[in-house]
Amino acid sequence: MSVIEIRDLRKVYGENVIFSGVSLSIGEGEVTSVIGHSGSGKSTLLRCINLLDPPTSGKIFIDGEDITAPGTDVSRLRQKMGMVFQSFNLFNHLLVIENVMLAPVKLRGLSRQEAYDKGMALLRMVGVADKALEFPADLSGGQKQRVAIARTLAMEPRIALFDEPTSALDASHTSEVLNVIRHLAQDGLTMMLVTHEMEFVRDISTRVLYMDEQGIYEDGSPEQIFEHPTRPKTRDFIQHVRSFEYRITSRSFDLYEMNAGIEQFGLRHYVTAQTVKQIQLIAEEMIFNLLFAALAANGDAEADEDIAEDIDINFSLLKEERSGRLKLFFDFASESAFSLEQGDDLAVGIVRSIAAAVSEHYADGRNLITVEL
Repeated sequence: MSVIEIRDLRKVYGENVIFSGVSLSIGEGEVTSVIGHSGSGKSTLLRCINLLDPPTSGKIFIDGEDITAPGTDVSRLRQKMGMVFQSFNLFNHLLVIENVMLAPVKLRGLSRQEAYDKGMALLRMVGVADKALEFPADLSGGQKQRVAIARTLAMEPRIALFDEPTSALDASHTSEVLNVIRHLAQDGLTMMLVTHEMEFVRDISTRVLYMDEQGIYEDGSPEQIFEHPTRPKTRDFIQHVRSFEYRITSRSFDLYEMNAGIEQFGLRHYVTAQTVKQIQLIAEEMIFNLLFAALAANGDAEADEDIAEDIDINFSLLKEERSGRLKLFFDFASESAFSLEQGDDLAVGIVRSIAAAVSEHYADGRNLITVEL
């Protein structure tokens, strides 16, 4: 029997259809990740499953019991479904251990000592037992989220729902939380997870749902979704999250916007802060001190910053799935082949010192420079 079964679920806000016709069955121990663009209904689907946001129509069964049926004891069934939010939702006036103990005492009838012992064990499991007697305000974001996970587990749920649990965290704190979730997956806890951490999704999931067009657009294993998606919008989404692209059409392009895009790419793909800085440095040296100079020298672009239409450089960044190698691509039209060694000595030295390899290719009036890290 399925732990979660959803039949023809529909959610509408006014005239806005969030999703419709959603049906799926999730077995015990499955780790199901829900991915898709912002606004595709991922978080709403999770909130509907435990009735924090009741569906407009359709049925939801938890352990075979219809939680959408009139008269159902929703509070009792909801205890089987722990939920971890992106905003932690801890009680700031309670100590960390009190946050973890509260529901087991109030809802499960545990004694304070039983709840304390269990709470401390869970805090040790998620690595924050030393913070038990502190208030949430004294914790980092990653520590708060780990406390939130311990609080959820204190109710011994059959199912754990994670709604963007790392979206409010920086890279180091994200890793803390993802490691805890990975541990839970290895222990066989049934989970549904909404996240933008695509490599994590691929690593821990038994199943991936891609949401688009007001429903579940594609449903498959991580290998299918990430390597062999069958539908066009899934392919476009996977390509988008695997790479970063930026087109430069002016000498006065928005460098801050480009660097912010590189940082976001780094967060999605577990790229260290040091490597992100190296990517940004290579990109800046290549664009400002090598490519702009080469284009001007060849007469392909004016030196005047006000002339934007003469520059067209496509910069892209890709992390190869299997090897983990990072590649930077600089693609631009020119009347002659570009050679890195003809450029500014300092810029060339910086690029060479960071890069593992640089290759140059010229064909049909276009240059493609590939820098590998």
